[in-house]
Amino acid sequence: MADISLTASMRSNLLSLQNTQSLMDTTQERLSTGKKVNSAIDNPSSYYAAQSLTNRASDLSALLDSMGQGIQTIKAADEAIEAITSFAQQAKAIANTARDSATSKSASTTGTLADSTTDTMSFKVGDKTYTTAAISIDADADGLEGAATKIAAALTAATDGQNTSGVTFKAEVVDGQLKISTADGKVAEFVDGTAAGLTVSGEIGNVDRQSSLKQYNDILSQIDQLAKDASYKGVNLLGGKEQTLKVVFNEDRSSSLTIQGVDGSASGLGMTEAKDWSTNEAIDASITAVDGAISKLRNYASEFGNNYSVVQNREDFTENLINVLEEGADKLTLADMNEESANMLALQTRQQLAINSLSLASQAAQSVLSLF
Repeated sequence: MADISLTASMRSNLLSLQNTQSLMDTTQERLSTGKKVNSAIDNPSSYYAAQSLTNRASDLSALLDSMGQGIQTIKAADEAIEAITSFAQQAKAIANTARDSATSKSASTTGTLADSTTDTMSFKVGDKTYTTAAISIDADADGLEGAATKIAAALTAATDGQNTSGVTFKAEVVDGQLKISTADGKVAEFVDGTAAGLTVSGEIGNVDRQSSLKQYNDILSQIDQLAKDASYKGVNLLGGKEQTLKVVFNEDRSSSLTIQGVDGSASGLGMTEAKDWSTNEAIDASITAVDGAISKLRNYASEFGNNYSVVQNREDFTENLINVLEEGADKLTLADMNEESANMLALQTRQQLAINSLSLASQAAQSVLSLF
């Protein structure tokens, strides 16, 4: 206010008081925010350097979430591999049990094969029964092999329109015993019928092996289902090579790890549905396939385990790097609260002294009032 005159002493004290108040405002801001650099005005160099560190830490924090989800995807695949391995070992145990059972125990030949005309013979495939017409057998010309062939032919030409689908049957003699099956490998179960010198009883083929074969195929089906269920957030690393997982490790995406999917289904592992376990060789082939599958699963588990370790190590490193970046930013901007508290105490003392000095400086002007 230009029209008000202050003495030199009063003006000096006033300026000191204003300066002290300004410093107190700055100190109060630092105490309230905890930072000595709150904007580019405070310290441009420190402010922008800290902002760059903070931005990078923020970018890495977003990638950290992605790494965590990548780890979960790998874990889902690893858990599935462990379960599939258990299924494969179970399938092998079933095959070994079947291998240890007799090759056949229910179809047999007895007596001397004689010229005869058999009664009709019935065999069951699935839920359908096929019945032959009477079969004429010539002992000298046919023998046991010929008798089996005639039975198969009669089944193929089953009467009463039973074979409307055109199923073809085949017959063979294994270890002196009949085995009758369809062309696609389905074993026919004997129902009834006799021929002179030829007796067929029970199921054609070993009932224990038939049961084991079904259990084995059921296990393969469970493996297929489990491999399909190993998905995590739309990525299934057991769903085939077209399934991939890319985990990015840095903010400019120049560092990453791409994990290739594998085929975890039974067929992908080299195990196919068993059609016939009537011979030891057939069961041995299934056991060999299971052994190969278990070997593949162990390799997959090792590979995924290695990838899991890589991603987890990068995740730990990223967490530590974020802490380093944030700590660096804090060193550039954070205030020393002890120092600022001491500053505030000193400023409050200075302010009080300035007020007292201003009061003393104004006493000369106040003495004029005593004249009135």
